[in-house]
Amino acid sequence: MRSLQREAVRDQIFDTVHFTTVADILRTADLQPHRFGYWKTTVWDEAAIKQAAQVLWCYERADWLWAHGQIVMCIDEKPNLQVLERIKPIERCRPGKIERQEFEYRRHGTINLLGGLRVHDGWMWAECLDANDGEHFRPAIKRLFHSQRNVERIHLILDGGSSHISGETKAFLAEWSPWVRVLYTPPHASWLNQAELLLRAFSERYLKRGSWETRQDMVDHILASRHEHNRDWACPFEWSWTRREFRLWRKTKAESKCCKT
Repeated sequence: MRSLQREAVRDQIFDTVHFTTVADILRTADLQPHRFGYWKTTVWDEAAIKQAAQVLWCYERADWLWAHGQIVMCIDEKPNLQVLERIKPIERCRPGKIERQEFEYRRHGTINLLGGLRVHDGWMWAECLDANDGEHFRPAIKRLFHSQRNVERIHLILDGGSSHISGETKAFLAEWSPWVRVLYTPPHASWLNQAELLLRAFSERYLKRGSWETRQDMVDHILASRHEHNRDWACPFEWSWTRREFRLWRKTKAESKCCKT
C-alpha cells in the first residue's frame, strides 16, 4: 500500500494520499493490480481479410469438397512438450479432496508434436519431431501427403510459423501445386486454424496426467493415443465463424470506430 501511495503521488493521481486510503480504494473497487493478461492484435488489412476469407471458405465447404474428392487439412504444432516422470503416482480426486500431483519429477527431454486435422470428419494425423524447424517439418508433411494420395486435392491450412513460411518450405510446397493448395492464416490470427483446437483437446485427454520413464514411452503413447482418438472420438468441430459472421463483425467494428471518432 505504501508503494502504491508513492506511485499515485508521483503520477499526480493525488497531490497527497494516505496509504490506508489506498487500501480502502482497492478494497472497494475490487482491483487486483498484481494480475495482468496478454492479448494479440490482428491488423485486418486487405491481405489479412483475404487470407481469413479463404480459410473460412474451406471450412464452410469442407463437406462439399469431400463429396468432390478434396479434403481440407489443418496443421499445427505443440513444440517442446516436456517428457516428465513423476516421482510418485498421481493421487486421484475423491469426495472432499482434489487431485494431487507430486511436485518432484525427472525430465527426459522434450517432444515436438506435429498434428493435423481433416476438417470434414475430424480424423487426426500426428508425428513426433526431434526439432520444431523446417528441416523436420518438410519430411513429415511429405509423409502426410503420401497418406492422402488418393484424394483429388488437399487444401492445406497453416499458420505463419517460421517452419511454415521459410523459403525452403515454400519452395517444397510449391512442388506439390496444384494438387496441394496452401492457405495461411493472417498474422496473429492462428486461432483460425482448427488444428489448434484439436491439439488442445488431445493434450487434455491424453497428455495432461502423463508420466513417462523415457522419451520413447511418450512418443509411443502419443501415436497409440492418436489411433484411439480416431477410433473413439474423431468428429468435425462445429465451426460457427463463417465469412458472413466475419463481415458483420468487421462492419460492427468499423461503425464503433466511427462513433468514437
